[in-house]
Amino acid sequence: MTDFYCEEVLSGKTLVEKVLETENVLAFNHTRPFYEEHIVVIPKKHIDSLVSIQKDEMQIMIEVLNVIKDIAINMNDRFGACTVSTNVGDYQSNKHMHWHIHFGKRIRD
Repeated sequence: MTDFYCEEVLSGKTLVEKVLETENVLAFNHTRPFYEEHIVVIPKKHIDSLVSIQKDEMQIMIEVLNVIKDIAINMNDRFGACTVSTNVGDYQSNKHMHWHIHFGKRIRD
């Protein structure tokens, strides 16, 4: 299975509209959004999923969570709510840990 985030987004092959970027984290508007507002947050280092995080990656995870928090605060301030989620195992369409932060009506399946 291809890793869209490493092979396309982080390599620059697929251009994304960046929302927030830190040394180890990239947040961008979903390339094919499912919701009216839909942001994806990824670590720049390849980490398979939430359940595969290693002890030496905990600092990156703190950075990931801080970015998620900042975006969630912004969405909550703007819209009054948002959803933050990640998938694990067979639910994970791409085996690179990524988080969705979204608000609004579902616009596609």
